[in-house]
Amino acid sequence: MKIGVIGGGQLGRMLALAGTPLGMNFAFLDPAPDACAAALGEHLRADYSDPDHLRQLADEVDLVTFEFESVPAETVAFLSQFVPVYPSAEALRIARDRWFEKSMFKDLGIPTPDFADIQSQADLEAAVARIGLPAVLKTRTLGYDGKGQKVLRTEADVIGTFAELGSVACLLEGFVPFTGEVSLIAVRARDGETRFYPLVHNTHDSGILKLSVASTDHPLQALAEDYSSRVLKQLDYVGVMAFEFFEVDGGLKANEIAPRVHNSGHWTTEGAECSQFENHLRAVAGLPLGSTAKVGESAMLNFIGVVPPVERVIAIDDCHLHHYGKAFKAGRKVGHANLRCQDRATLQAQILKVEALIAEQ
Repeated sequence: MKIGVIGGGQLGRMLALAGTPLGMNFAFLDPAPDACAAALGEHLRADYSDPDHLRQLADEVDLVTFEFESVPAETVAFLSQFVPVYPSAEALRIARDRWFEKSMFKDLGIPTPDFADIQSQADLEAAVARIGLPAVLKTRTLGYDGKGQKVLRTEADVIGTFAELGSVACLLEGFVPFTGEVSLIAVRARDGETRFYPLVHNTHDSGILKLSVASTDHPLQALAEDYSSRVLKQLDYVGVMAFEFFEVDGGLKANEIAPRVHNSGHWTTEGAECSQFENHLRAVAGLPLGSTAKVGESAMLNFIGVVPPVERVIAIDDCHLHHYGKAFKAGRKVGHANLRCQDRATLQAQILKVEALIAEQ
């Protein structure tokens, strides 16, 4: 089976690494000349909206998926005329737009922060008057890793902010006094079978995920699965989806969904019976889903801007290096380390060792 992937970044690379042992081959459509997934399959270098190359991709593969939600929904809809594409164009259309996404949560009875659609500076000022400060203004699409957003703490922060974010459609969200950030990685098969990985505790730095630690018997696991199931069913979703939540007053408020394999699920490569990457491929290919059970205690730490010397990373016990083969650049995810230990105390000790190594760079 040959899988087409829209996007050739590290997520596409890790999909190919998981699919190759299953006898799958890959083709990646990505405009970047140095797409890091290209080493794992055919690289069609073209824009995501190039109809000729999209048609070429459709003719070469058995099905198509995508590795990030900046892909235009129109691209997926076009490809769907010629080849199966999972997740669907409709799922992507909603997940990539924060207004559609939050509106869906509200319709499904999933708690969210207060929010408002912002089309102008006047809209922003009116929404701030209603929702209050602090609040967060985010572009409705294309924002990730802290980009395309601004925290508004005072009235002075509001002045000129719509133009500062590009005078594009935005969403204002009331600030949530959360006690923790967690994410749930779910996978849904073509026949509707759904499985969930354990909730993951996430720590961010400047909007970029720094650390994810898989939980054990989290008290909010069932609630997170309930909320995620509502979304998966509503979208008739196929594949892996990540659902990010805020922990608030002993419950959960929805932050956002990602219609793809996700950074906070990277720990599953060594830390679960079947990784999120393999399970995504199983789902979209119509194969039986794999077990999402944990193997030991696991965590993931991102390498931002630079990967420490390989020999120093792998010298740490229980540590597994994932180098993306990307050029080092400030603020860029260029690799990660997965830790898998037998007990939580050992895991915490090894996290500190990797963090110390990161701090030296």
